[in-house]
Amino acid sequence: MGELYGGANEARFATDIMGIFRWMEGGEMPETVYRSNIQPTRLLTMQTRNSAAYKGVMALILQDSPLDFMTGHRMDIASYIDEYADIHHIFPQTYCEKNNLPRIKWNSVINKTPIYASSNRSIGGHAPSTYIGTMANKGLKQVEIQEAIESHKVNYAHLVLDDFNAYFIDRAKQLLDRIEQATGKSVSGRDSEETIREFGVALI
Repeated sequence: MGELYGGANEARFATDIMGIFRWMEGGEMPETVYRSNIQPTRLLTMQTRNSAAYKGVMALILQDSPLDFMTGHRMDIASYIDEYADIHHIFPQTYCEKNNLPRIKWNSVINKTPIYASSNRSIGGHAPSTYIGTMANKGLKQVEIQEAIESHKVNYAHLVLDDFNAYFIDRAKQLLDRIEQATGKSVSGRDSEETIREFGVALI
């Protein structure tokens, strides 16, 4: 999440390898772990799967074994590979473009999650409230639909109302909470001026 491994990593690799062993023996944490930091606004600039942090967010979602939207089947790293899973825009791209939603938001990691490719095709470019109806047509009960959606750290109440702004803020908060849980470190700047300027509210 700190994205400290860029170019010319040889010295950092060597230092961290030695640091890991000292850490295991009760010593201080390695410098890379100590210095690791992520700002809330970084979520907005995670637009492609090229960055380590983007992959990290998707890995954390999969680590919590979310449920696929259309089948309700529990997903993990193995099924993600076996079922040809895809990264899905929760508010689909076509819908977002049609409603003139800001690309920096709808194309960010905040609006993406892993689901099976077949489920992604079933969703198409429809509004969430519409594809929630498709989920019901696939045989999922209302409680199962809500469980599947919320397993991806998405607020069902906001999604069923197609309330993009409320959904977006809530999911950003949930992803930051999950990053804090994984790293054991607080995300600084959740109520900073920059965060409020970019998101409209503090993410606390």
